[in-house]
Amino acid sequence: MNVQIQTVHFDADQKLIDYVNAKIEKLQTFHDRIVGVEVYLKLDNLSQQVRDKIAEIKVHVPKHSFFVKHASKTFEESFGLAFDSMVNQVKRQKGKLAAVA
Repeated sequence: MNVQIQTVHFDADQKLIDYVNAKIEKLQTFHDRIVGVEVYLKLDNLSQQVRDKIAEIKVHVPKHSFFVKHASKTFEESFGLAFDSMVNQVKRQKGKLAAVA
């Protein structure tokens, strides 16, 4: 599984990178054919003082891709919500594949 983490408009500290990697590793338990994962962590509203933290996750499996995006006041919360949504999508798709087979 190829994992890419990109930050936009800021530099992430190692603690945040480790948190993201630990969560992404758990995706393997829900789908065994994950080819790649792309994580984008972004700061929004650059012109204003209050900045939303946005987490986007793209997961690629053969013949299908999943995408989720969440925004909140912390990257951990944004990524956690996005990760939970991603797990639901992956489980749902795998359930559909099992029903067809």
